[in-house]
Amino acid sequence: MLRVLPVIAALLLTGCATAAVKPLPVETSRLAVIPQRTTTQLALRDLPPPNRPVAVAVYSFVDQTGQYKQTETGQTLSRAVSQGGSSILVKALQDAGRRQWFTVVEREMLKNLLQERQIIREMRERYLGETAPNAEALPSLLFAGVLLEGGIVGYDSNTMTGGAGARFLGIGGNVEYRQDTVTVYLRAVSVRTGEVLANVTTSKTIASQALGAGAFRYVGFKELLETEVGFTKNEPDVIAVQQAVEKAVYALVMEGVEQKLWNFSDPVAGAPLYATYQQERDGMLSAERVEALQRAARKDRPAVVTRAPGTQPNMAGKAIRIPSVEPSQVSGSRADNQPELLSSGG
Repeated sequence: MLRVLPVIAALLLTGCATAAVKPLPVETSRLAVIPQRTTTQLALRDLPPPNRPVAVAVYSFVDQTGQYKQTETGQTLSRAVSQGGSSILVKALQDAGRRQWFTVVEREMLKNLLQERQIIREMRERYLGETAPNAEALPSLLFAGVLLEGGIVGYDSNTMTGGAGARFLGIGGNVEYRQDTVTVYLRAVSVRTGEVLANVTTSKTIASQALGAGAFRYVGFKELLETEVGFTKNEPDVIAVQQAVEKAVYALVMEGVEQKLWNFSDPVAGAPLYATYQQERDGMLSAERVEALQRAARKDRPAVVTRAPGTQPNMAGKAIRIPSVEPSQVSGSRADNQPELLSSGG
């Protein structure tokens, strides 16, 4: 009977730890899925529409930390954070207000785009005999009034570490945790004047947790009991970068509203969001409290009727006006002089 008690205690300890941490399924391969939207992505999508879309270009938004991933055996050649910052930023810009806030033009791979357009012109010249570019078949490229620049400027490892454990008669458990921080910087620059219109900085923590339990003791002569169970959960770095970038785009929209670079089409609808952002920026509201407010507002919001597929207006071939940012003539207000992309006709 005395020999059985330690075994039962070890099994109970293992079972409790297993039930508490809910380990991953046994299978190692799963079907590809579309990731769930993050809370910052939902906040971006819920932004009220602007009074006019802003044409922006992203040439590069890269990792500026230069850090490599650390392992138990030393440093590896893998980067500590994602190198796809530009792709993440473009996706966040399109999510803002359900693609209503920003008109994003391709600039990161502009060489490929220009090369493909050159191929089209050569083929039309050879087979159709066109000696001059056909504006209807190949219209001019759209251009941006605002450049978005910046990057991932910081990745701080082990900003917080800790743990706890206990063991009695060879039976016990332990928990360890670690926290890293990624920091993103984003600025909007006027193409016409080169002025930095707005800049924001956001950060996101990356949490890692490990929980383990085990038993190691003799239950009889030459009878050794040894059992272990553990679970480790690491927040993906790319998701943390994505949330930091999405938060930066959200903050940039609000900073632009404050600087009168742009505004909501319905200022009354955007006023509560802007007030909440100010309180969060000034340290009056925590990020958790802001998320709770946004979740409550999302539940109370009526269903949004989106545009049917295929009804998005085509910008090809439409005339555009050169973006302009001029000094304000009215008490420093800049609301009427910001970069814009206007189309003529329907």
